[in-house]
Amino acid sequence: MSASPVPASRSLPLRIIPTVFFDIRRPQRMIERSLYVYKRGWLVLVSGFIEPLFYLLSIQVGLAALVGDVETGGKTVPYADFVAPGLMAAAAMNGAVFECTANVFYKIKHSKLYDAVLATPMSAGDVALGEIGGAVARSGIYAVAFAVTMAVLGMVESAWTVLAIPAAMLIGFAFASLGMALTTFMRSWEDFEYVPAITLPLFLFSTTFYPLSQYGSWSWVVVFSPLYHGVELVRAANLGVWDGSIVGHLAVLIGLSILGLMVAARRIERLLLT
Repeated sequence: MSASPVPASRSLPLRIIPTVFFDIRRPQRMIERSLYVYKRGWLVLVSGFIEPLFYLLSIQVGLAALVGDVETGGKTVPYADFVAPGLMAAAAMNGAVFECTANVFYKIKHSKLYDAVLATPMSAGDVALGEIGGAVARSGIYAVAFAVTMAVLGMVESAWTVLAIPAAMLIGFAFASLGMALTTFMRSWEDFEYVPAITLPLFLFSTTFYPLSQYGSWSWVVVFSPLYHGVELVRAANLGVWDGSIVGHLAVLIGLSILGLMVAARRIERLLLT
C-alpha cells in the first residue's frame, strides 16, 4: 500500500525553509571556535568597541554641555544619556557586520576553513548558524562592556537597562544574518568597499544622535533602517519606557534575522556542497 501524499498545506513550510536547516547538529562547535579565536586575538575584538566608546566619551566631555537636554520617550534626559544607547546599538552592529563579512569571505575563499569543517560530521547549516552565533556572542560582549561603561559614567536611566544587552544581541543577530547573506554574493575584496558605504549612513542616520522628530520630512526614510529599530529598543530599555512600538521594532529585527539566516544557509550550502 503506497504512502499517502503530503498535503500541499503541510508541505508548503518545508518548501520555504531551506533543507540545510534540517541538518543542523553542532553549530555550537563553530561558536566555541569563535570564542577561542577571540581569546587569542583579543585586540581585534576590542577594536570594534573602541570607536563607539570614543564617540561616547567625546559627547560626555564636551558636546553634551552644548546640546543640553533632549526629550525622548516622554522623558527629558541629558544628551549623553540619549546618545549612549544608540552607540551601544551601533557597536553591536559593527561587531556583527565585521564578523560575518570580511572574516566569512576569508574563510570561504582563502583559508578554505569551511571545506575542512564539512569533512567532519558538521553540516553547512552548522557553519551558517554557528558563525552567526559567534557574531551574536561578539555583540553581547560589546553590549556588556558598553553597559558597564554607561553605569560608570552615570548614564543609566533605569534598572531596565539590563534588557539592553539581549536587545543588542538581537541587533547582532539581524546584522550578522544579513551580512553573511550578502557576503556569499561577493566575488572579491573590492566588493567590501560597499560595506562601510552601507553601515556608515546607518550609524549616522538611525536616531543615533538625534530624535526621529528632528529628521522632519525625511523621518519616513529613517524607519527603513534596521539599526533604527535596534536603537529604539536599546534606548527604551535604558529609559525604562515601553509602548506598543516595541512590538514593531522587535518584529522588524526578528524578521530580518530569519530572512538573512535563510538566504545565508541556502547560499552556504550551494557554495560549499556544489
